[in-house]
Amino acid sequence: MGTQVQEETLTLEEVLAALKVNHRLILWNDDTNTFEHVIHCLVKYLDYTDKQAERIAWTVHNDGKCTILEGSYTEVEVYRKILQQEGLTVSVE
Repeated sequence: MGTQVQEETLTLEEVLAALKVNHRLILWNDDTNTFEHVIHCLVKYLDYTDKQAERIAWTVHNDGKCTILEGSYTEVEVYRKILQQEGLTVSVE
């Protein structure tokens, strides 16, 4: 009795999606930045609404950190550099 092999055809998009490793940009709590500055940066650079940015700022304040962006390493790294230049404490995971 022979072994049956089932062939599966994937699209290029499915292959690339499977290969893509998602990275997260984490905003950390610090004693340096004000709520207003954090909210301003989230609105200006990540297109969050004021209300969304305020919720994130409170999450960071209460939990110590919050994921603010997910994407490819290149995309996340660009925003890490921008926000770091603004004085925010951020890292990529």
